[in-house]
Amino acid sequence: MTTKSQSTLHLQSSKDQNHNHQQALTACDKMNEIFSGGYYPKITVTRSWSEHNPKIEGEFARPDAIRWYLIREFKKLLEDGADVTISPSRPAISLNDPQLLESLDEDEWDFTQKKMFLFRAERIDLSIDRLEHYTGTSAEDFQRYILFTNYDMHMQVFKDRFPDCVTPSHPVQMPAYHYKQENNMGFTLINVGVGPSNAKTCTDHVAVLRPDAMVMVGHCGGLRNHQEIGDFVLASDYMRDDRVLDDLLPLNVPITPTHLMNLHLEDALKEENMSYRIGTVYTTSNRNWEFTKKRTVSEIHVSRSIAIDMESATIAANGFRYRIPHATLLCVSDKPLHGKPKLSGAAQSFYQNSKERHLEMVINSLNRIKSNYPDGLPNASIRAINEPLMGGGE
Repeated sequence: MTTKSQSTLHLQSSKDQNHNHQQALTACDKMNEIFSGGYYPKITVTRSWSEHNPKIEGEFARPDAIRWYLIREFKKLLEDGADVTISPSRPAISLNDPQLLESLDEDEWDFTQKKMFLFRAERIDLSIDRLEHYTGTSAEDFQRYILFTNYDMHMQVFKDRFPDCVTPSHPVQMPAYHYKQENNMGFTLINVGVGPSNAKTCTDHVAVLRPDAMVMVGHCGGLRNHQEIGDFVLASDYMRDDRVLDDLLPLNVPITPTHLMNLHLEDALKEENMSYRIGTVYTTSNRNWEFTKKRTVSEIHVSRSIAIDMESATIAANGFRYRIPHATLLCVSDKPLHGKPKLSGAAQSFYQNSKERHLEMVINSLNRIKSNYPDGLPNASIRAINEPLMGGGE
């Protein structure tokens, strides 16, 4: 185990961007050395220009899993004139230690106090461990642009398009495929399965990796007369009937997709000459909502929803909670209110005709976003007044 006398690393602001980049690399190496030695690495940032919060400290775990992110944030801080110190903090708590739960209780986490990072070190450690367990892949393999689906067929399309992508080595609950590029600029696709519970679980853990964008790539029931099977739905907002986040994010908090992401997705739809509608997506936790049709249809009418699914609002709500730009592009696979329920034979025919173009449009949109915003999408619309110092895109 590392000793507390281990040397401390001091970084000072420089006008030389290459020097700042090298300092950021050295800082990440130091953090990994400290964590490998059994301690949480602590970052102390001093900003002489800040009247109320000149000095902010925070601890981390598994720094290699978010190395690309830490490098970017260190460079920003140094370029802004901050001084940065990396030092060992307290001994890391084993994931098998009962005391871990005491540090994981986010009800005790003071969100009104300016902090270094959105998550505690213990939360980072446990979330990464669970993410690797659920997805069957290493946290270091995750890329900055993450797609979510609930169908195996999209995984196969992804693998066909990126035959050298990283895949799980064994069957897992939420398999992830990673098309890796330098500086984690590639794509990750995760099959979260069916339902909002899995969608919440996965995005809770993905959030600690600080991706630049999350997109739900799924299917939905079309709710309007003039929709056809195979049409697309670009979510403008959500009717949250998923229930899994109600205690954490009140229903009266508005959730909308990231506008810039929607603009790029709509451009892709237009270029492909696809039939689509923009509107509210109704997300339910009840796959058999047809059995309580009267209540559900009443809410559909009141909310003016144009599509129904089981994951989109959950992913969007966690995107909002965790300050991650997000969007939803769905394809109509059935029309349950118009005598066209999702039946096996018709569904299989539809899937074969839609899966490649659906994924291709999302990837093309994200490629343009990467080109236009290499340092991350602006996220002011989902940032809070007490936002962590390391906050991602500006």
